[in-house]
Amino acid sequence: MGKMHVISMSQWRTVILQLAPSFSFYAPVAFNSSQDYELIGSHNTDDIIYNHPKPSTPLKTFFLPVKENVTLDIPGKKQTIIMGAPACDLAALDILDEMYLNRDYTDMYYQSRRDNTIIAGYDCHSVLENCHCTSCGVNPFPEKNMDLILTRLDEWIYIQGFSAKGDALMDKIREYGDSPQAGRNENGFARIEEIRSSVRATLTDKNNKLPDYRSSGPLIGRSGHRIWQSYASTCVSCGACATSCPTCSCFLLIDRPGFEKVRQLDACQYPGFERVAGGEDPLGELPARFKNRYLCKYVWKPLKFKSVACTGCGRCIDTCIGNISKNDLLEELAHEDRIKTPTG
Repeated sequence: MGKMHVISMSQWRTVILQLAPSFSFYAPVAFNSSQDYELIGSHNTDDIIYNHPKPSTPLKTFFLPVKENVTLDIPGKKQTIIMGAPACDLAALDILDEMYLNRDYTDMYYQSRRDNTIIAGYDCHSVLENCHCTSCGVNPFPEKNMDLILTRLDEWIYIQGFSAKGDALMDKIREYGDSPQAGRNENGFARIEEIRSSVRATLTDKNNKLPDYRSSGPLIGRSGHRIWQSYASTCVSCGACATSCPTCSCFLLIDRPGFEKVRQLDACQYPGFERVAGGEDPLGELPARFKNRYLCKYVWKPLKFKSVACTGCGRCIDTCIGNISKNDLLEELAHEDRIKTPTG
C-alpha cells in the first residue's frame, strides 16, 4: 500500500491531460440523469464525476465485451486506465477472476485485458435508491481488486496506490502533482473515514429488512411457486437485469464461416436461453426462467465458487422495464419464512 498523495483539482486536470494521450483513459461523466464511462480527453475533463455511486455500465464490460470475435479481435496493447470503479463492481471481479482465471482453463482475452488495465476505485459518498452492497458483505468503498483509490474532497484529490501498477502510475502523477500541504494529508484521511462510516451506516439502516447474501439462498430454496409467478408477471424477458449485472457473464459462442468464433453476451432471461435441438426447453414457462436467475446467484454459484455472485449494486432493479425489485422479493421471502417458522 502506497502513501496517500494530495493534489489540487486544477493540477489534477493537468495530470489527466498529460496521461490521456498515453492511455485509453476512461472515467464517469454525466449522462442525462445518470452517469457512465466515457473516453477522456481535453473536451470532457471538467465533466468527470467523482465519488458518486455506480456508473450505468458495469466494470465487467471492459474485460468481457458484449460482442467480440475471439479469432480476430485481439486485445490492443495500449494500456487502459479506468477511473471511478465503485466497490460493488470491484468486488464482482472476484467471481469473474475465479471463472476466467483460476479454473482449469484461463481465458487469454480476459487475462490480457485485466493485466493491461489500471483500475482507480472510488469511495461512494452518497447512496442511491437501490444500493444494498452491505447486505452482500461489501463496503461502499474499495477494498480489493483496485490499483489506486481516488477521492475528491472539495478542491483536492486524494490518491493512494494499492498495487505495483498503481504505484507506477503514482510516480507519473507525482511528476505533475502538488506536494501535500502540512496537515492536509492527515486531516483528509480522517474525513474520508468519517464519510465511509456514515455511508456504510446509511446503507445498513436502509436495508435492515433485506436478508444477507448467504441467507437468501435457503429462502429461495424453500420458496413456493406463487411468489415467482407473481413477480414474473411483469417480466418482459429483456435481459437487462443480467446484462447490467457486474457478475453475470453467460455467453453464446457463434460459429462463422472460415472457422471464426464470436463470443456474445447472453442472458438467462431470454426465452431461448436453454432451448436445445428439437425445440425442447427445460425451463419452459416464464416463472421458471425468472426463478432460474435467483437460483444461479444465490444457490448454485455458492456451491461452486468462493466469491459472492451478487455485490448489491442494484442495477438489476434500476434497469428493469417491468419495475421488478429483487430486494422486495427477497424481503417478502424472508417475511413469509418468519411466519412459517415462528420462534420460541
